[in-house]
Amino acid sequence: MTSAKPQGLRLAKTSRIELRATEHDRDLLDRAAAALGTDRSSFLLAQGRLAAQRVLADREQFVLDHEGQLEWERINSRPARSLPGLARLLERPSPFR
Repeated sequence: MTSAKPQGLRLAKTSRIELRATEHDRDLLDRAAAALGTDRSSFLLAQGRLAAQRVLADREQFVLDHEGQLEWERINSRPARSLPGLARLLERPSPFR
């Protein structure tokens, strides 16, 4: 997944994120950031962004190979089935009103 901002454009950081950590976790994060030649904030933001994109990837988009796309289209082009039980359920008054 790629960033939506064009290369070379720096967006102003106007929002603050705070978190609590153990000294051990803070040291671990600092060592990892140093290993990549960056600071803790940049490291956490970059790694947090990647983790968030992975979590949301299958909720926002999915990718099919050619055969998968053909199968998807075949399934979605079928006529809708009649489901009498569902029709009866939808005719009943909502218990949440």
